[in-house]
Amino acid sequence: MRLPRRTLTLLTAPVRSASSVPAGVLSFVPACSTTDAHSLELLQDFVSRARRLFVITGAGLSTESGIPDYRSEGVGLYARTDRRPMQHAEFIRSAKSRQRYWARNFLGWPQFSSHQPNSAHKTLRRWEERGKLHWLVTQNVDALHSKAGQKGLTELHGCTHRVTCLGCGAISAREELQARFVALNPVWRAQAGGVAPDGDVFIEDEQVQTFRVPSCENCGGILKPEVTFFGDTVNRETVQFVHDRLSESDAVLVVGSSLQVYSGYRFLMAAGDRKMPIAILNIGPTRADHLAELKVSGRCGEVLSVINPL
Repeated sequence: MRLPRRTLTLLTAPVRSASSVPAGVLSFVPACSTTDAHSLELLQDFVSRARRLFVITGAGLSTESGIPDYRSEGVGLYARTDRRPMQHAEFIRSAKSRQRYWARNFLGWPQFSSHQPNSAHKTLRRWEERGKLHWLVTQNVDALHSKAGQKGLTELHGCTHRVTCLGCGAISAREELQARFVALNPVWRAQAGGVAPDGDVFIEDEQVQTFRVPSCENCGGILKPEVTFFGDTVNRETVQFVHDRLSESDAVLVVGSSLQVYSGYRFLMAAGDRKMPIAILNIGPTRADHLAELKVSGRCGEVLSVINPL
């Protein structure tokens, strides 16, 4: 039975002092009011009635771990700078672009790889352990769901903790590549000017010119993060696998995603076609608001931590 669609009304004054998000990462979390008790009751009812919950997560989940996103109002990359993420075609065709990407990524990797799951990641893992959560699809590439112990997981856009060779297809650990970078660039130094969402930092182009990028040890091919860059598409096998997991589910919960990217939004359209109950937890509007029976605005960790999965 479908719930009547509700757009929930929240407290009007932004309240940050009661936040469970560490103060040091609040600069990446958009301003948001504390979620009121009635909103939580409605979400609790939605989760309680689901038996095989399908969850899709986005960058709004990881901002609470200190990782910036692209689109959040006022604090996302697009709002803060005129920088844009690497495009797939540019990475493939330009050795200079690859050099710039890997130099930025090399500098940012120690910090990016050290980020840890927050309370929302841990809550979703507990839901899986208790049999509530059937499958989780994340649009994030930060490995935080894996670090939290999530088992039924599809990393829709890949993961920056893995590297692939465009020649032979060999997969290796990003941490191993970091050691090769160090060996090839023992005296290279650069001053970072800010943190970007996908593990890199901002540096000036002239600082990149002497940075050396290794090739695949197996075939000498081009190395690329095993992620879907902007302008690329998710492979068909992965898309079909996710559709299959969706068809086994009985409700959909979106957590921390505006769903502006079609690769994730397509699953909300499919859920809508199947008349599946949909709830969205996100700060700000999403592309799928018109499909949702329930829309809650709030910080992911604070809201999910008070929801009982049973």
